[in-house]
Amino acid sequence: MAQESYAGFEQGPIRPPSEAGSLLLRVTRNCPWNRCKFCPVYKGTQFSRRPVDHVLRDIEAVYRAVQTLTGEAGVVGRPEPARRQGTGEARGDLCAWQAAASWVDNGRRSVFLQDADSLVIGGSDLIDILSHLTKRFPGVQRVTSYARSSTVARMESKDLKALRESGLNRLHIGLESGANEVLRLMHKGTTQKNQIVAGLKVKQAGMKLSEYYMPGLGGRGFWEANARETAAALNEINPDFIRLRTLAIHVSAPLYDDYRAGRFDKPNDVEMAREVLLFLESLRGLSSVVKSDHILNLLPEVEGALPEDQGLMISVVEAFLKLSPEEQVVFQVGRRTGMMNGLGDLEDPFRRGRAEEIIRKHEITSANVDAVVDELMRQFV
Repeated sequence: MAQESYAGFEQGPIRPPSEAGSLLLRVTRNCPWNRCKFCPVYKGTQFSRRPVDHVLRDIEAVYRAVQTLTGEAGVVGRPEPARRQGTGEARGDLCAWQAAASWVDNGRRSVFLQDADSLVIGGSDLIDILSHLTKRFPGVQRVTSYARSSTVARMESKDLKALRESGLNRLHIGLESGANEVLRLMHKGTTQKNQIVAGLKVKQAGMKLSEYYMPGLGGRGFWEANARETAAALNEINPDFIRLRTLAIHVSAPLYDDYRAGRFDKPNDVEMAREVLLFLESLRGLSSVVKSDHILNLLPEVEGALPEDQGLMISVVEAFLKLSPEEQVVFQVGRRTGMMNGLGDLEDPFRRGRAEEIIRKHEITSANVDAVVDELMRQFV
């Protein structure tokens, strides 16, 4: 097999919202599993590991750019306009400059390793990358990656600890659901037991852990299991962060065909709010921070530290559920169109007026709001 030639600095398509200010460093391309029915990302692509040397060259390209941009190399500047006409490595070098400029503007504190499961390349190669990253940027405070629970569950604890000692100090794991029925239906390739084993290994290695929960993923048939069993798994793990990611079904996701054919019965906003309420009520003995840091979530105020803020978060969901159907529609439209950022905005005359104008113009009612919301949410997946 011919050796892959270096084509310059690369970046993958996604990262967590919490990594908006991070340097994105691509270690692998796409997803080694890529079968989850709800996920539209990476479909039609092939997974590959980038050669370690290529990743190290990416780090060097960013290092050179940072040195120049900050004046640490003795000069301050930007890439020459001629670089914009280049191809291959020259174009990649420009991408490195752009990534470096954004990173400098955000304080150079964090790095996110892409794509879907960086740990799959193995501890030795990843340690080489982390060591070089630390050498070039010793001031970095946080290095994070996505990881699949099945990958982590197979790893030796000592290898995870070695990664932590080399600088990898936070992982994001897409738990999505702790219900085995839901995991099987969604082709997640894992079980509740594996999710728990993986989460505990990450914590024992001394890394910070973010686990994701996807309200709605069980459909109307398994909504209670999705809430209760996910909470049960998280109660065992006690992750540092629990991040809510409400289900939205993109046309590119395999689940969309099931949805259109009636094989998957997607809950609406009100039903998913009931699921979130049951989920919150089922959390026990945790010291996690709950984050609602995505535009897909109906109620961004469902955030706080456990256990002290559990009652407050529950009260937010209960307040929405107690609204009349007409008021719920006003908030749904206001939130899904970006007019409202919380239930309190219902009292804002300007924001409310804009939402009501949209409702009148498009003749939105409690009978058709679900279809409107589904279409709006697809734009943000």
